[in-house]
Amino acid sequence: MKRRLYKGTDYRRAHSIDELREVARRRVPNFCFEYVEGGSDDEVTLKRNRSVFEEIGFVPRTLVDVSARSQAIDLFGKPSAAPFMIGPTGFSGLLTREGDLALARAAAFAGIPYILSNASTMRLEDVVRRAGGRVWMQLYLYRTRDYAARLVDRMKAVGVEALVVTTDSAIFGNREWDRRNYARPLKLDLRNTIDVMLHPRWIFDVLVPHGVPRFANLGDMLPPGQDSVQGAASAISKELDPSLNWSDIRWLRDIWPGKLIVKGVMCAEDAVTAVNTGADGIVLSNHGGRQLDGAVSSMEILPEVAAAVGGRLTVMLDGGFRRGSDIVKARALGADAVLLGRATTYGLAAGGEAGVAHAINLLKTEVDRVVGLLGCSDLSQLDAGYIRWPGHPEVSGNSAPRFEEKKRVTLAPVRRFPAETPLEKEVLS
Repeated sequence: MKRRLYKGTDYRRAHSIDELREVARRRVPNFCFEYVEGGSDDEVTLKRNRSVFEEIGFVPRTLVDVSARSQAIDLFGKPSAAPFMIGPTGFSGLLTREGDLALARAAAFAGIPYILSNASTMRLEDVVRRAGGRVWMQLYLYRTRDYAARLVDRMKAVGVEALVVTTDSAIFGNREWDRRNYARPLKLDLRNTIDVMLHPRWIFDVLVPHGVPRFANLGDMLPPGQDSVQGAASAISKELDPSLNWSDIRWLRDIWPGKLIVKGVMCAEDAVTAVNTGADGIVLSNHGGRQLDGAVSSMEILPEVAAAVGGRLTVMLDGGFRRGSDIVKARALGADAVLLGRATTYGLAAGGEAGVAHAINLLKTEVDRVVGLLGCSDLSQLDAGYIRWPGHPEVSGNSAPRFEEKKRVTLAPVRRFPAETPLEKEVLS
């Protein structure tokens, strides 16, 4: 019998993130899925983000007692239940009603941070109040710097822990496959219009009765009444600032007292500059393959960056993570944590909040299994000695460097992850 992934619409039957992706594809209109899925130009970087993990092999230890395991980590001095978090994904309300809140609630229940997108469809204050947990906020530095200052004030008022400034979008990438769904800007072509009509569940979840979701955290920058998709697209295109540079990060450091994270770093030199600018953390990121096509993956530059700045700031990364084994490889090569983008977004599109919880549970279970099979009782034991990456200048053969072990933290007792989390059962009941 031919092997095949599950092709239905019940997210609970998905055994992997790839299967959740297929469920998501069926449950939302094509233009929504393409918005999530697509990359720039020929999508070379998009593919590279995934293929790089196949080059990296594990070197497990044997006859090690792994009867008690934990994947809990310390992140900015606070415990986190897993070595990953949900990164910022814009316009989540297009996938399900109050999508930003669904992501935040699932993250809070799982004990991991959530980063609210600058392009969210729910206000920061509402997400923090209704979700609880560790809500961080993403910021794009537009030409209107006063907008950033006002958003920082709002973050202070609700006690946001960390500000994540995205630096790789001063110029928009060329996402051709996304644009092909439209007859003209923001007007779906006939094929996609018909496809929307074939998704009544999505229509009554997202469009009825309020219409297309609006951007809720860009209101301080947009002209009055222009927070719709059409109005915002025109305004934002004029607000992109190609002159963005490190002096802008220093300005942000001066007005923001909390944790400052620079997202979009892709070389060791910039990572060192981030340290010197006062950043508390960085995210190695090529924007999910949606900006510069042909860029290297964040995993490829992780060992070099970790060697250059490890211990001086928190090193995180995103790009192509679909398996717990991917996350463990990143930890072994020096990352403190991983940001998830499409992986949890597939869960959101496939099953709302419970679908996100299912995606998190799948990855937690996989991380737990991989760590045990490697012969580790907790993640702090991992280093590059557990990795072989032939051909990589920093990690190859028996000369693989062993990075300094992270400071040990108090770890939570091992948890077993059932097929359905309590959150899933609560939502389904």
